[in-house]
Amino acid sequence: MKKLCVVFRHGPHGTAHGREALDLAMLAASFELEVSLLFCDEGVLHLLQGQEPEKIGCRDYIATFKALPFYDVEIQLVCKQSLADYGLSKAALEEELQILDAAAITAHLKSVDEVVVY
Repeated sequence: MKKLCVVFRHGPHGTAHGREALDLAMLAASFELEVSLLFCDEGVLHLLQGQEPEKIGCRDYIATFKALPFYDVEIQLVCKQSLADYGLSKAALEEELQILDAAAITAHLKSVDEVVVY
């Protein structure tokens, strides 16, 4: 089975990057690719609890992350340094995630066949 890692590097609102990354992850998983998600840089903001994007006129695609287990997308990784850069702790995050340091992220990216960065 081919492995794909989708990297979320941009914030959740203001651009289509996050929605497109999520769509790609679900589409790839539906074609039976082993998909993992990596949240780093500004992309860690996708994981914050209590977002209300409707208040700023954006669609709430963040709730769709809860559907990922139905697509067998169960590997969700977060950059430890990015969390620190944004002053976030694991308790502030929406999901059960694996928090990785730079060396572990590098090892994961080397273990997959394709990496797509949004």
